[in-house]
Amino acid sequence: MADSSLRSTTERKRHSSVREFFTRLVKEKPLGVAGAVITLLLLFVGIFANFIAPYGMNELHTSETLLPPSAKFLLGTDNLGRDMLSRVIFGARISLVVGLSASVIASLIEILLGITSGYAGGKFDLVVQRFVDAVMCLPSLLLMMVVISLIGAGMLQVIVVMGISWGIGGSRLIRGATMSIKENVYVQAAVAIGCPTRRILTRHILPNIMAPIIIQFSTRVPGIILTEASLSFLGYGIPPPAPSWGGMLSGSGRTYMYRAPWMVIWPGLFLSIVVYGINMFGDAVRDILDPRLRGGAGRYGVKAKKEAGVKKAVLST
Repeated sequence: MADSSLRSTTERKRHSSVREFFTRLVKEKPLGVAGAVITLLLLFVGIFANFIAPYGMNELHTSETLLPPSAKFLLGTDNLGRDMLSRVIFGARISLVVGLSASVIASLIEILLGITSGYAGGKFDLVVQRFVDAVMCLPSLLLMMVVISLIGAGMLQVIVVMGISWGIGGSRLIRGATMSIKENVYVQAAVAIGCPTRRILTRHILPNIMAPIIIQFSTRVPGIILTEASLSFLGYGIPPPAPSWGGMLSGSGRTYMYRAPWMVIWPGLFLSIVVYGINMFGDAVRDILDPRLRGGAGRYGVKAKKEAGVKKAVLST
């Protein structure tokens, strides 16, 4: 009976937290809501690309090359007669897979490095942080280009390389949060009673640093999508005929951009919209989950309401 009541109380608190999150998102972050809509559209288009796209991503219409937007081809065709709308839709799937997969790998790496380094301290922390410093001193895009040129281009290679690169750099924030949490009384009490280190890390440290981990994940996805587009544009990303947005901007896109400008306009436009939307949603998630920003002047309308309240109090006196 006690266990069931405790479970129901925990579920009510969880539902209340989720409800509060979405309520604050709608009331305080209008740009965040717009970003959430764009993010959901990206997820929907990426998952159901096979059903949404009017043609295959590499289906050729050899007699209809470089056609401008029309009723048959809403966004026109490229130099091989492939439908640009279909390729943009399948490009959303690639961006979704790369962004989420590389972000998951980066989160796992930063958790592993950040928690162990921040909790252990001493020489281990010194060695790990000097390694992180060395990696962060190198230009990340150049480093990824060198590694991909050595191991070969492909979606899996791009995901792994970007995940490792972003994870090493992001471990700094997790390390700082871990060093702050481990000084709390409950962690010191767990150490005093002989609690195993693995249990301390998984039961006391990790749950209390989930907010920065979630924030890092949400703000990292658009950066990884943009980095993948940059690598594909430079020829080190996902090789053709996969319709990556960055790859569509390169190669034939640059060759025919003056004759058929829609070949570069649509991939660039959708890339910009998606990156902007996810950035806005990630910023809104950060502002809502970060307790330091709760109730502060950064919230929409809060500062104005406080100023109006102060003026009203002054006038009434």
